[in-house]
Amino acid sequence: MFGAFRPTQANSIGLLWKTPWKLSRTRKANARARLKRVDSVIEAVRASGMECSALTKALALPKEHEMPPKDKYTVYSPHERGYRKGIHKVPKWTRLTLRTNPKGF
Repeated sequence: MFGAFRPTQANSIGLLWKTPWKLSRTRKANARARLKRVDSVIEAVRASGMECSALTKALALPKEHEMPPKDKYTVYSPHERGYRKGIHKVPKWTRLTLRTNPKGF
């Protein structure tokens, strides 16, 4: 227990990562920028004349400026108390399309 290889406080407790309970201004700005970049790619593919089912689905999604803040920064979760949780709590949230939620949520 003593010496160079003694366990630190964080190792003893078992907490590896500290996830903040809400998104910071910077992370919100980065999320908005990411949504805008995705919108621009979808628009560029549409303008090129290419047609496919994935593009049709992507065009049906709301654009970043059409989304309310509730949908930009939170996602529906049936296990949370208010049925919403922050997007940063979702694993790999930067790679997922989290623009749609069930009606009423």
